[in-house]
Amino acid sequence: MVRLILGDNEAIFRAGMARVLVRDDETRIVAQCGDEQRLMESVRTFRASIVLVGRSMCSDLPALFAAVHESGSRLILVLEKGEEPTQETRAKAFGVVNRDVDGQALVECVRRVTRGQRVFPETKPSAGAKDDMGHLVREKLTPREMQVVGLIVQGCRNKDIANQLGTKEQVVKNYLRSVYGKVGVSDRLELALFAIHHHVVEGVAVT
Repeated sequence: MVRLILGDNEAIFRAGMARVLVRDDETRIVAQCGDEQRLMESVRTFRASIVLVGRSMCSDLPALFAAVHESGSRLILVLEKGEEPTQETRAKAFGVVNRDVDGQALVECVRRVTRGQRVFPETKPSAGAKDDMGHLVREKLTPREMQVVGLIVQGCRNKDIANQLGTKEQVVKNYLRSVYGKVGVSDRLELALFAIHHHVVEGVAVT
């Protein structure tokens, strides 16, 4: 059984990773952390096999490296899209994924690191690379629906979205039903993860 500590300061992204990881019967999440202090406490307390954490949450990366090493765990860092691992990260972490990693690749990374393999991206994505799926979805959605998706990605509730867009909650629910059908997802978490992975709302003004 893989005992895993999961840390990220974006709650909706953390929840999405957790949903993907628990589908693997061999993985048990022993702690979920939304801030650096709790992460460090969990690393020292739970002695997990794997520590999977968003780089953006860590202000003191050397301290994290040291704590993970002392606990006997193996560290996987989640970097921002397009961010490359530093030499120190390659030397002290066991693996790296980017925030737009798909679920299967994330699970496979955890499995490989558990087996003692080191997992790092081999090539840097082309600056001009285009996500066809994201482009197709953007063409399907209306400007208002795009705003709703952008606010969902930010973690806003229906009431917050209604207030920001100057409309009613029921109208927001109607927008979401339409968006779910066009995108092919069943709830707001799946929608947010899809939008992040396929860069659906990059550059979209949400107000």
